[in-house]
Amino acid sequence: MLKSEKKLLQEAPKSRPALPPLDQSAGSLAQKVYVSLKQAILSLAFRPGEILQKSEICRELGVSRSPVAEAVARLSAEGLVNVIPQAGTFVARFSMAEIREGAFLREALELAAVEVVADIITEEQLVLLRRNLRVQEALMQDGDTAGFYQMDAQMHELILSFTGYRRLAVLAETAWVHVNRARRLNLPAPGRIEATLEEHKAIVAALEARDPAAARQATRHHLSQLITFLEPLVDQRPELFDTG
Repeated sequence: MLKSEKKLLQEAPKSRPALPPLDQSAGSLAQKVYVSLKQAILSLAFRPGEILQKSEICRELGVSRSPVAEAVARLSAEGLVNVIPQAGTFVARFSMAEIREGAFLREALELAAVEVVADIITEEQLVLLRRNLRVQEALMQDGDTAGFYQMDAQMHELILSFTGYRRLAVLAETAWVHVNRARRLNLPAPGRIEATLEEHKAIVAALEARDPAAARQATRHHLSQLITFLEPLVDQRPELFDTG
C-alpha cells in the first residue's frame, strides 16, 4: 500500500520544469496531453509521489479537463500514476520489483537482438552507431545530461531496429517504462555518464568486430549496471520508493 498520499499534498515541489509543449507530438488532443505528461513523468519533472493538479495542467497546456482525464487514465493503466479516491492523482513511486522485472525483460530482448545484429550489421549501420557515440561524447563534455540520455536511448533503439523486427522496439519500450524513469536517478551520479559511454563503446566495438558473444557480454554488463546503482537508493531515498 502507498505511504501517506495525503501528506504529499504539502510535499509537492514549488516549481518544476515546464511541461513539454503539445506541438511536439501528433494525434488527438488527448494523445498529445498523454505524451506531454508521460515525458514529464519519465524525465522526473514530476517527482515520484508528487500530486498531479489537473487544474494546473489544464491551465499550463491550455486544454479542458477531458483530454487531461483521458491522458491520466492511460498513465494509470501503465502504472505511472496512482488515482486515489478522495485524495487525488499521484505520480507512482518507484517499485524495485517492477524495476527488476522490467530490467529482466529488456535484457532478454536486447541480448537476443545484439547477437543477431552482430552477424548482419552493415557498414552504413555502423556509421550511424559511431556518429551516435560521437554526439554522446560531446554532450558528456558539455554536461548535457538530458541530451546524453536521449542519444543513449537512440543508440539502443538503433540496435533493436537493425534486427529488422518492427515490433521489437515497442516491446522493449513497454518492458522498460518503469526502468526508464528510475534510470534518470543514475546519470547524475559522479562518473556514471563517463562509465555509460565506455560501456556503449564496448558494445559498438563488438558489433564492429561482428562478434556475437562479445556483443552479448558487453550488453549484459552494460544493462546490469542499472540495478547495481539503483539498489542503494531504496535506503538512501526511501521517499521515492513504494516499499509496501
